[in-house]
Amino acid sequence: MAESPSGAVRPALVALLLAQMAFGLLAMTLCIPSMQDWPEQFAASQAQVQLTFSFYVAAYGLVQLVYGPLSDRLGRKRVLMGGLFLAVLGSAAAWLADSLEALLWARALQGAGSAAGMVVGRALVQDLFVGRDRTRMMAYVGMTMGLCPPLATLLGGQMHVAWGWRSNFLVLLLMALLLLVAVWRLLPDTRPVRSEAASWWRQAGTSYLRLMGQRSFLLYALILATTSATAYTYFAGAPIVLKAFGVGPQSLGWFIMAVPLPYVLGNVLTSRLIHRHGDRKLMLWGQVGTLAGLVLMLGLAIADVRSAWALLLPLAIMGVGHGLLVPPTLSGAVGALPALAGTAAAISGSLQQLCGAFGGYLVGLVDHQGFLQLSTLMLLMALMALLGHAMLARTAVGRH
Repeated sequence: MAESPSGAVRPALVALLLAQMAFGLLAMTLCIPSMQDWPEQFAASQAQVQLTFSFYVAAYGLVQLVYGPLSDRLGRKRVLMGGLFLAVLGSAAAWLADSLEALLWARALQGAGSAAGMVVGRALVQDLFVGRDRTRMMAYVGMTMGLCPPLATLLGGQMHVAWGWRSNFLVLLLMALLLLVAVWRLLPDTRPVRSEAASWWRQAGTSYLRLMGQRSFLLYALILATTSATAYTYFAGAPIVLKAFGVGPQSLGWFIMAVPLPYVLGNVLTSRLIHRHGDRKLMLWGQVGTLAGLVLMLGLAIADVRSAWALLLPLAIMGVGHGLLVPPTLSGAVGALPALAGTAAAISGSLQQLCGAFGGYLVGLVDHQGFLQLSTLMLLMALMALLGHAMLARTAVGRH
């Protein structure tokens, strides 16, 4: 399928693949610090401003269901270039937006375009790498994904203070253009041979229906989606809560790091422990770590500890828990029906983003006094993941 074996893949192509997958997360989080000022900027409520996050994430999740099958049919390069073209249009529209409504739809278009990089990037790793090279590449992807949100938020806050909120979207516009040119010049065109379009679409529909009838897949997907929603709820709520503690756009990124960096550590632990302890035990440890961090966070909120620094330890514990929980859960979802691994990845990825969008929207519906409301919302999401885990364990016992 690929033009060259993994041993011949150039470093520039590796960097391009990582950049494509990172772009969606950069576009999602670069403007988070600016959300503190948008209620005043657009004369809007906080709930309305939160929709800028939710619109992006919802579009980013939904369109993944389209890009995966399209890239199988039309080829990776053409679909990726089409997505990047949409990202260019969305970034330009956001840069020029003169109202919150215009910004909302620009963010949706930006999310729809950016999703191509994540979906096609994962497919290209499968196409271009084999054996241990593929495993090593996925490790690079995991580290990149973990580092993107905090670094983007930190950079976005600095640019917001120096040049205003529009500068973030100008940077994203330039990045999307650069990536579009790079794909055109550097990316080999891997175009699998498929049957006629009509039968292919019927086959895709049948695959989706088969997976939706698999109880184990649905439970793995539920755990993934609600676990992701816990983190996304924090990302969306952090600008509101931390503003009350005097944390402005220029410093917000340091507090956003409280989840992704421990998540990377959790992934490292998973890679070292998985062969000794297995998926189910690591999932259980991940659930324990996630709930322990959130219960501690809620306890500090009830005790009325009014300090931004009180968030760091609970969120770090939660982040490590997520790092232990997500990899084996994702493996279980994708492996529920091995012949439909690509479709399973598309569905589970889409559900992750949609639940994250819902969590981001809920944040704007409540008044935030300290971090009690935020910690309660996050704990509710985590308890839904725990419920899915309990149902999955019962399903496994029933099979035996």
